[in-house]
Amino acid sequence: MSITETMIDIPAEHARNVFGQYDVYIKKIERTLNVTVIVRDSMIKVVGESGHVAKAKSVFLNLLELSKRGEPISEQNVDYALSLSFDDKESSIVTLNQDMICHTVNGKPIKPKTLGQKAYVDQIRKKMIVFGIGPAGTGKTYLAMAMAITAFKNNEVNRIILTRPAIEAGEKLGFLPGDLQSKIDPYLRPLYDALYEIMGADAYLRNMEKGLIEVAPLAYMRGRTLDNSFIVLDEAQNTTPAQMKMFLTRVGFGSKVIITGDLSQKDLPAGQSSGLDVALKVLKNIDDIGISMLSSKDVVRHPLVQKIVKAYDEYEQRAQRASRLKKSKRS
Repeated sequence: MSITETMIDIPAEHARNVFGQYDVYIKKIERTLNVTVIVRDSMIKVVGESGHVAKAKSVFLNLLELSKRGEPISEQNVDYALSLSFDDKESSIVTLNQDMICHTVNGKPIKPKTLGQKAYVDQIRKKMIVFGIGPAGTGKTYLAMAMAITAFKNNEVNRIILTRPAIEAGEKLGFLPGDLQSKIDPYLRPLYDALYEIMGADAYLRNMEKGLIEVAPLAYMRGRTLDNSFIVLDEAQNTTPAQMKMFLTRVGFGSKVIITGDLSQKDLPAGQSSGLDVALKVLKNIDDIGISMLSSKDVVRHPLVQKIVKAYDEYEQRAQRASRLKKSKRS
């Protein structure tokens, strides 16, 4: 093992952004890549095993490039740059910054933050129907909503239709007071939240009153033909095969459909097949249908969420191996 060192120039105006508050990003890079980083004015010295030093240098330079482009660097940026460094793809993080989808009502840019998200967004642009499959926090619904609103503002579609199955998440809520709309609104709240953040409450309400934006439970889709629309079906893992077939056969001319779901979070009754599972098997070979599989690496919420998703994945894999081993011993 050869020990080497390298010097990197980090201009003072970018140091706080690249290093993090109290040099927290430097410490994370040191721990992850097993290197030592010494800060001297506008220069940093990286010391360690040659391969690790090369990775650390590349991570710092890519974070610096993001900073020069006006990107506020978050812990998620650093974590993702580090994870890419192990696959020798760390330079890819810079190209992600160039793909702008739209801005929120507060001016915050919305763009893919991982390679998985970039592939997902590219498929939405190219395909008529896209399945976005992945764990919580991978931006499946949020990016689909951003693409829908962008298409609507650019007059590529005449309306936006957002839907999800109204199914209780492992709880029995009992009687809910109010009219039908107030009963189903809690199930659709995540869609409203994304609409308010990206479009603004006033713009949403104006377009909703005109019938240009519709948020409705999946059962309301039966019997309709949806032309020139951008349609997002969320929580698709909670559809039955019959519901999924019904939904897919509603698609009309000039429409685009995004179907999102997390195969690890089904709330269907025991023994009930998921319409999402069946659709992925039935439709996988149709050319104009895209399937984008996101993973724990694409989680863009708090870093702890990524660790939780990964821990559950590993637990479920161990349980499946143990179950298969148990069955093989019986036979």
